[in-house]
Amino acid sequence: MRVGEVRVTSQLSLIPEWVPVDTALWTTLTERERGATFVALPIRSALNSPAATGMGFWSLNPYIGCEFGCTYCYARRAHRYVVERARRTGRLDARGVLEFRGPEGWEAFERKILIKHEIADVLARTLAPAKMAGHTLVIGTATDPYQPAEQRFGLTRRVLEVFLRHRGLSIGLITKSPLVTRDLPVFQQLSTRHDVSVSLSIATLDARLARRLELRSPAPRARLRALRALVDGGIHAGVFIAPILPGITDRWAGLAALMTAAKEAGARYVVGSALRLNPETRHRFLPFLVREFPELADRYRRCYDAGTSPRRSYADAVMRRFRILQQIHGFPVADQRQRQRPMAAAPRERQEMLL
Repeated sequence: MRVGEVRVTSQLSLIPEWVPVDTALWTTLTERERGATFVALPIRSALNSPAATGMGFWSLNPYIGCEFGCTYCYARRAHRYVVERARRTGRLDARGVLEFRGPEGWEAFERKILIKHEIADVLARTLAPAKMAGHTLVIGTATDPYQPAEQRFGLTRRVLEVFLRHRGLSIGLITKSPLVTRDLPVFQQLSTRHDVSVSLSIATLDARLARRLELRSPAPRARLRALRALVDGGIHAGVFIAPILPGITDRWAGLAALMTAAKEAGARYVVGSALRLNPETRHRFLPFLVREFPELADRYRRCYDAGTSPRRSYADAVMRRFRILQQIHGFPVADQRQRQRPMAAAPRERQEMLL
């Protein structure tokens, strides 16, 4: 295979099939026959600080945009924000490479994946553990660090290896992908040096429903098997039940079944949060809702009529149900460990935390 070529299939492959190519400012790295394009995103820093985001934790994201194509993903706003900022500052040189397609650009989020190809090197040069004392670092607050792009570029693996050079950090990671088990040996090494936890994000145990909501994401049972592998490997791991979708995944029976399965897979905790709808997510999710769950469309418009969060009455009710189920299944509730809290925190409107 010549440099720059890539073998592609119609499925999300489990084995990397790419040869690295030379990268430059905002250049296209490679494309998949399904339509996804990977674009190099130049960066000056790898970490987002609590001071910049207004959140109580640091964050890191190797990729912006995601092929999984979850209809409800709040990170669509992050993708648009990065592109628009690059255009304003003149850093977007490749004409048309990141054009928005579809209403408000939701399609670009799934098909134009921004690759921070220098993130590990930048992190190695700039990481100052003393500045992070008392705060957790969460990997994957914007888009999945083990999405298909990781098979090709391996940036998450390289980032984790940078942390092996240090000690005493609190590190959390959120993913939907069983690919996370590829790096089990790295997580085991990290756990001897840092406080580490890994959350498998699962919105529903129903595989058919998951396929409708999350077009190309791994099956829920595959994620649970990955959880079991992590736990059996000695990793502190649990399930992130999010988003909880009104009228779709918020029923007692569905949440109980998911918590039961999580317990059987060895989850040390479950945390969750209700769906948030920023404008970019609305443009993707609401048409989907009208098509797939038309009886719920008006209910959602009323529930989210005041902004990105659901009405307080609904949010309080669903979290009461969630806490009761946590207690029934023997999971921590009010006294959850600090390292789990960032994973349950609802993302703010500010975009810095998503970059």
